[in-house]
Amino acid sequence: MSTHASDPLAALGSLPGVADAVDSVRKAVDRVYGHRVMRRRSNEISSEAALRGARGSAALSGADWALEEVRRRTDFSADPEARTVGAALRLSAEAGQLLSIWRQSPLRVLARLHLVAAGEQLDSVGRPRLVGEAVDEPLVEAPLPAPSEVAARLDGLAELIVAGGDAPALVTSAVVHGELLALRPFTSHNGLVARAAERIVLVGSGLDPKAICPAEVGHAEQGRAAYLAAFEGYLSGTPEGVGAWIAHCGRSVELGVRESTAVCEALQRGAA
Repeated sequence: MSTHASDPLAALGSLPGVADAVDSVRKAVDRVYGHRVMRRRSNEISSEAALRGARGSAALSGADWALEEVRRRTDFSADPEARTVGAALRLSAEAGQLLSIWRQSPLRVLARLHLVAAGEQLDSVGRPRLVGEAVDEPLVEAPLPAPSEVAARLDGLAELIVAGGDAPALVTSAVVHGELLALRPFTSHNGLVARAAERIVLVGSGLDPKAICPAEVGHAEQGRAAYLAAFEGYLSGTPEGVGAWIAHCGRSVELGVRESTAVCEALQRGAA
């Protein structure tokens, strides 16, 4: 992600298809927030969105479990897939606790997210990877930036977040997600951390303050192949590629809205 504008994130709003995606997401979010069930039972919608978002994020990281299995299971230590689902659930629970810190110290939040996802105290946990350290992220096969480049780009991303600006929440969240996936700054769980950070931006920006629009659901619903194809566009750095990634993330939010709308409808009918 690179541009020479004074507000680089805001400048991305002029990329092909981005303005339409931002407008479409805003309208979708407004509709679900206006649902009559939200006035009385928003906490239930938020809890269900967190669960479904975690399931979706885990699916993209190779653990595609049925929702009811995620809901039923209590032990997430048995095998790699179970540990991935457990990590996604922990991140979903933790993200809401980090909103106030994000705008002041995003790198501290990212370190905390990795610590929560890893669930163990290893020397490599909670800090960017060092030279010679391997990265366990088998589903993302893009070239791995060197630790020096990772450090510089993380610092640049953090500066943009702390500075604020006029960029729409969708744009900022998509760039945070794309950069973390591109950099894979940690030795593991980078996809889960990237999607958790996307959620933090969407919630903390005020677009989705009650965390009821899980983009992770939409990313999973569109499928891993579409996710990786859109990510390739981000990696290309071209206006069309970056715009397509942001639009893909926007569609994911809209699908998350659709999921929560269905939950609202089920609660209204007394079926959930």
